[in-house]
Amino acid sequence: MAEAVEVVRAAALEGVAHGFLGRRGGVSSGIAAGLNVGFGADDDGAAVAENRRRAGQAVLPGARLVTVYQVHSPDCATVTDPPWDESERPHADALATDRPGLLLGIVTADCAPVLLADREAGVIGAAHAGWKGAHGGVIESAVAAMERLGARRGQIAAAVGPCIAQASYEVGEDFHARFGGKDAEFFAPGRPGHFQFDLEGYVARQLERARVGAVERLGLDTYGDPERFFSYRRATHRGEPNYGRQFSLIGLAG
Repeated sequence: MAEAVEVVRAAALEGVAHGFLGRRGGVSSGIAAGLNVGFGADDDGAAVAENRRRAGQAVLPGARLVTVYQVHSPDCATVTDPPWDESERPHADALATDRPGLLLGIVTADCAPVLLADREAGVIGAAHAGWKGAHGGVIESAVAAMERLGARRGQIAAAVGPCIAQASYEVGEDFHARFGGKDAEFFAPGRPGHFQFDLEGYVARQLERARVGAVERLGLDTYGDPERFFSYRRATHRGEPNYGRQFSLIGLAG
């Protein structure tokens, strides 16, 4: 029997169709074995398309998937109906919409995926928050875009999904220097000349600074759990030529 797609859900987003997915339940093989949804993983295109179909069906059957061309930017794209074609995706790292029947998708492989919803207003968002995007303002951009669609910050619930954990995320002094003293709490001492960076905690703090109503951290480490998640850094450390990507999805029922 084929393995079922694993969908991790957040209590903060209860009642909203959403899910943080990993590598379980897909058809890809090789280094991207499982539910790889990244077309840049040197994977078979038909397998990736099937994985994306399975992912969507596991979260909001029949919805139209919408993604962006992620570039580690602070930019958020507002999705209208009908949305852009996948071949014309805008360069951005967050999405927001108030249109039913659409499924917003973020691709990650260590960066933090963030899903957001204002249930009362019927507005949702999704953000790809690596350190660069989170530091540059992608969280604030997503919240502001949701506000323009009628959401209220205090009513927005957000969840930070599987990402590289602090124990797995070693950074150098040059990385540390990009952040100010107000961010010292997210850096733990490491080996000489290095630190351990708490990406999940930093992203959660950015959400709190954006004054959203509720923030949930799932506490799942992509690097440390190869059976469940893809990881760019793990693949790099293993000397592998490429790596799979996983989806985080949120949608409004039609």
